[in-house]
Amino acid sequence: MQSLISALEVRDQIAAGTITATAATTATLDRIKRLDKTLHAYNSTFEESALQQAAAIDQARSAGQPLGPLAGVPFALKDNLCTTFGTTTCSSKMLQNFRSPYNATVVNKLQAAGAVIVGKTNLDEFAMGSSTENSAFGVTRNPWNTQCVPGGSSGGSAAATAAGLCYASVGSDTGGSIRQPASLCGIVGLKPTYGLVSRYGLVAFASSLDQIGPMTRTVADAALVLNVIAGHDALDSTSWPDPVPDYLHDLDVPLREVRIGLPAEFETEGTSPQVAQAVKAAVDFYKSQGARIVPVELPHMRYGIAAYYVIAPAEASSNLARYDGVHYGHRTAAPQDLYDLYAASRAEGFGPEVQRRIMLGTYALSSGYYDAYYVRAQQVRQLIKQDFDAAFKKCDFILGPTSPTAAFEIGSKSGDPLQMYLCDVFTVTCNIAGIPGMSIPCGFSTDGLPIGLQILGPTFSEARMLRLARQYESHHDWHKRQPPIQ
Repeated sequence: MQSLISALEVRDQIAAGTITATAATTATLDRIKRLDKTLHAYNSTFEESALQQAAAIDQARSAGQPLGPLAGVPFALKDNLCTTFGTTTCSSKMLQNFRSPYNATVVNKLQAAGAVIVGKTNLDEFAMGSSTENSAFGVTRNPWNTQCVPGGSSGGSAAATAAGLCYASVGSDTGGSIRQPASLCGIVGLKPTYGLVSRYGLVAFASSLDQIGPMTRTVADAALVLNVIAGHDALDSTSWPDPVPDYLHDLDVPLREVRIGLPAEFETEGTSPQVAQAVKAAVDFYKSQGARIVPVELPHMRYGIAAYYVIAPAEASSNLARYDGVHYGHRTAAPQDLYDLYAASRAEGFGPEVQRRIMLGTYALSSGYYDAYYVRAQQVRQLIKQDFDAAFKKCDFILGPTSPTAAFEIGSKSGDPLQMYLCDVFTVTCNIAGIPGMSIPCGFSTDGLPIGLQILGPTFSEARMLRLARQYESHHDWHKRQPPIQ
């Protein structure tokens, strides 16, 4: 079985000359060819350009030129990030042939850091889903059990990272779309504070909730990638202007006298006993390391799913109105009139889940219902934010499950939207409040499926959050286990 090493390790080996960037990229592309027929983690791969990028890294190293922090690391992008190379499809027929005239800021930063972009990964269409079953281009499978989903919407990035089809990747998180698939695939997923990472060039789902973040095999790799992609961007009006710290600095220094909050609201009926047991064991570990366990309350968390599924569809309804069959995107072949052009283009281009959310959002924003739904949801949003503010006066971080269950079988929830939406019960409030959250591996079910521990912190606490996560990771080997697909 091929051993999977971290992005930091392959970066350092390339810098030391132990291996070449070309060799690392070739091996990754070969692995994609061999395994992605089963997983379908990628929508597109860029063999020629990736090898050219790798060769340029090797030439720069041979010439003694300084190398970037990700020099030679084979990297994957979620296919809702605009790139001038390849297509940007959002896994939708609507954008099946769309070629962006510009790169997302995150893509430019990764390329400047020397990352070798090997491909773009599958997702739930327009990032709307929790299982990567809603893609117009087919289902992505979980490398731990190919009969199960990898989570969503960043399921392609999670599966690719877990299976060694890249060394690291980025996803986007609107209501848990980095953390939930990270949990189900046994990797590290970090959703940064809203505004820490530029959203410029991310195809919008819900603009007040979306964030881009790293998906990696180790906590150190997440810190490495966050170092590259975080920071102010004048092209994003919501970008935080202050300088960002070095997230790798002091990463291995444990936090002392940390206060860990445990909300009673995380103890829900739908949580698997095995998930609850794994999370309890993680909390007990921190307690053994000197952490103080503090009960906290998040009384409005019970309204999180309801508020999210008003706010997010409302913003999606507005953002996706641009796909009208006129400017770009899918256009119906023979419209009868202007109305038919709009209606047929959207009916043919959007899948059922996207149509469902557009209709929900349009209804919530319509005359006579705006105050009853959208305004009320925004009021609940403020209450949820206040709950977290109050909780973080009592504790430094909040711990709990990332997902109520381990990965479920493909098709088992696709016929019941409400059950699918409840997969995000522990993750949506993080986006609603704009705080950072991450998922790290903390165990396995009796079926051999990964379980994730979620860490939530106050705004811009990523540096300390990563240290807390690394403290757990350094005493456990969950992140070193490899999925059986080989």
